[in-house]
Order: sequence, then structure tokens, then C-alpha cells
Amino acid sequence: MIIETQSWGKLEVNKEQLYHFSKGIPGFDDETDFALIALADTPFWYLQSVKSDGLAFLLGDPFTFYPSYEFELPDDEAEELAIGSEVIVRCILTLKEQTEHSTINLLAPIVLNPVTQTGKQIVLHRAPYHTKHSLLQEQPLTDGKDGG
Repeated sequence: MIIETQSWGKLEVNKEQLYHFSKGIPGFDDETDFALIALADTPFWYLQSVKSDGLAFLLGDPFTFYPSYEFELPDDEAEELAIGSEVIVRCILTLKEQTEHSTINLLAPIVLNPVTQTGKQIVLHRAPYHTKHSLLQEQPLTDGKDGG
């Protein structure tokens, strides 16, 4: 399948790269189909909208940046995504001009089922994370009440 992207122009993606988000991503409810595009030899991916060429999220492997990152996926979310033994967890990154200010959103990971090719951004309500953890070094986890 060929999709249009703002960053790379026309891009060919395989069926295995396509993920359906039944409820979209918060703030982008009408965007339900995305291609997961790996950046070779890096812990980064792009989640590119199939419908809107200008909508793409930079994702990172949270376990690369925060090896102690963990959370329990709520049963209803696991059921909705039909999570079995295979799951992919990625988090949205925000890059800043000054690299040391770049952040990773550990509070709302993107959870993907590679078997059913479905995905959802899950907000962790009882977790010590927030939306703006430093990307460059693992920070001590707080209770999430620091306004971040």
C-alpha cells in the first residue's frame, strides 16, 4: 500500500505495518488507521496516519529510556485489544530544539497488538508517571503530582 506522508512523500508500507485504533488517538478521534514505521537501527518509530499526510507521531521504546518502566494493563483494555502473549508498547516523544529538553510520555503509552493489528493509547490512572519525562536520562519516578 502506498501512503502519502509530509516527511517522506509517498511511502510504501506492508499490511503488517498497519494498525487500527477503533477510537482514534485522544485529540485525533477521526484518525483510526496508522502505519507503524521503524527507523532502522534506532529505538524510534513513526506512527503515521494513513488518512492525513501531516499527522505522524514520533514514538520511542520506553524500556530503552526507562528500563524500570512498568505498568499493569487494565483487564478491560487488554480485552478490548485482545492482548494475548504478544504486545508492543511505545510512547510518544516530544523533541525540542535543545535535545536535553526532549521528553517521553510515560503516562499514556501506545499499546499495540501485532496479531490483530489493533492499537490504543492507554492513560494510566494509577501510575507514578507523567507526560514529560526527560528523554536523555532516567529520572526518579514521582507520584505524578509535580504538574508535569
